[in-house]
Amino acid sequence: MAIIINKPEIIKAAGNKPKIIEEYFGRVTSKTDEISLAKMVSPEGWEEPGQCPDFNEYTLVFKGILNVQTRTKTFDVSAGEAIFLPKGEWVRYSTPYAGGAEYIAICVPAFSPEFVQRDEE
Repeated sequence: MAIIINKPEIIKAAGNKPKIIEEYFGRVTSKTDEISLAKMVSPEGWEEPGQCPDFNEYTLVFKGILNVQTRTKTFDVSAGEAIFLPKGEWVRYSTPYAGGAEYIAICVPAFSPEFVQRDEE
């Protein structure tokens, strides 16, 4: 059965500064656990704790630069670029550059706080 999402749900974000997460599909908005799709708007200077999630994450940057740190390499993902992080890989996201970043994140299975496995702060 088709469903339409008239507006996203705002999800509380982790990190040192306020970040907007608008979930269009996922456990909260569409009550689906197969996949989640959310628009992120993170400010300059935002960073979150590292994590080792139990989901694959596909990220497409629309504006700015998203910094993605893994155990072996750090990537600056610019507008028009995308990155894939497989489940079980440690990662830390941040937006240290002027203007922050806007991006879409797709998680398979859908994002859930108990699947993130954030580092102790």
